[in-house]
Amino acid sequence: MRLALKIALRFLKSGRGQTVLIVLGISIGVAVQLFIGSLIQGLQINLVNTTIGSSSQVTITSTSEDKLIDNWDRTLYEANLFKPDVINVSVAADGPATLDYEVDTAPVLVRGFNIEDSDEIYNIQEGIYDGRLPARKDEVVIGRELSLLAGISTGDRILVLNPGGGSVRFDVTGLYDLGVSSINETWVITNLQTAQDFLGMGDKVSSVEMQVAEVFEADVIGDKISYALSGENLKVDNWKDQNQSLLSGLNGQSVSSYMIQVFVLVAVLLGISSVLAISVVQRSKQLGILKAMGIKDREASLIFVFQGLMLGILGAIMGIAFGFGLLYSFTKFAVNPDGTPVVPIFVNYGFIALSGMFAVASAMIASLIPARISSRLNPIEVIKNG
Repeated sequence: MRLALKIALRFLKSGRGQTVLIVLGISIGVAVQLFIGSLIQGLQINLVNTTIGSSSQVTITSTSEDKLIDNWDRTLYEANLFKPDVINVSVAADGPATLDYEVDTAPVLVRGFNIEDSDEIYNIQEGIYDGRLPARKDEVVIGRELSLLAGISTGDRILVLNPGGGSVRFDVTGLYDLGVSSINETWVITNLQTAQDFLGMGDKVSSVEMQVAEVFEADVIGDKISYALSGENLKVDNWKDQNQSLLSGLNGQSVSSYMIQVFVLVAVLLGISSVLAISVVQRSKQLGILKAMGIKDREASLIFVFQGLMLGILGAIMGIAFGFGLLYSFTKFAVNPDGTPVVPIFVNYGFIALSGMFAVASAMIASLIPARISSRLNPIEVIKNG
């Protein structure tokens, strides 16, 4: 085995141009695979974070006549039992209302939260660009679009009409921008008690909202929570069931990414096989002499297996380096007006290691064809035919 390794290394050194060509082919294949895979993963993570990253991923609601959850403390406790699969849990009391801003009216959605809990889900504090979060009763924050529409500023008092015909004046303590115009235009955010009193809910809530550690496991976790709930007339929804089109798009991206990577690997494998097969023909005289001197068929085959292994390792290392270079270049040239990358790159070290291992495995598989050819060489015929 040591002899086969030495001969393989000598063959690679003597045919440096051929060796460089193979290593370059492997490295380009690994770089393309790494670039495409990381790009698709980054795009998917960014898309998921943008759409459902700052929203409820599993939601408990009521199917009762008034659509309200009674004894919600118990429901909240049972949801928290599923930590660490469930990471953020909050209750919400919300309902439709109308904002009267003198010259016109606008439909709004009054949403009452335990602010600290809901901030873990919606990042409300981060979205406040003027003023502060509501801290006392009858204090609210409104979105950028609604403030521009109604001409409302921090410190103003607004008149909001509830579905029962009553009205309440709220103090606007801040303005927010959560990055979604439909939310900015409709949500009037306040504390839980203010919303319950305004909407006439008593001590009930309209939903228990939560986020999960693994967003693509939301349906599985939702089913477990649904089975464990002790309250009656409760329904558990998850973002996957409500966003089938988004899931189809993500699955389509994954499938296309895998297909591209497979074709790249096949191209690399065929290229290595063909070059090493030609190498057998070129080295047939040397192989014939070696066999005549007593080297066994197994050792002759191992020469090309070791070549494949060394070429795969070199190609994988160079390919990973090239791949990181492509990713870095992409983040510098494909940018938004504010300088941030169009698609944030997600570096998955497990995927990088797997790409390198695939490259090595492909090179070794490709070496099996020339290894088989070399084992069948007849030394007498080779030497005789020159």
